[in-house]
Amino acid sequence: MSDYENPTDFENLSPNDKELQEFLMIEKQKAQVNAQIHEFNEVCWEKCIGKPSVKLDHATETCLSNCVDRFIDTSLLITQRFAQMLQKRSDSGNM
Repeated sequence: MSDYENPTDFENLSPNDKELQEFLMIEKQKAQVNAQIHEFNEVCWEKCIGKPSVKLDHATETCLSNCVDRFIDTSLLITQRFAQMLQKRSDSGNM
C-alpha cells in the first residue's frame, strides 16, 4: 500500500508530488474497473454463451444483462459490507 492512501497525506506533498499521486490514484482506479469488467465478462460469458454465433438472440442478451447486473449488485454489496466492517472496527478503536 502507498504511504499516501490517506487524503490528508497530500498536505505534506509538493504540488508536483500531489499531481503525480492523484494521477496514480486515478490510474489505479481505472485498473480496478478494467479488472472488474474483465471478470464479469469471463463469468457472464461462461454462464450465458452456449455457442458463439453472428448475432445474440434475445435470451442470451437478457442473460448477459441480468448476469452483469447481478455481478455489479453483488460487488457493491460486498464493498458496502466491508466498509461497514471497517467503520465498526474504526469506531470501536476510538472508544
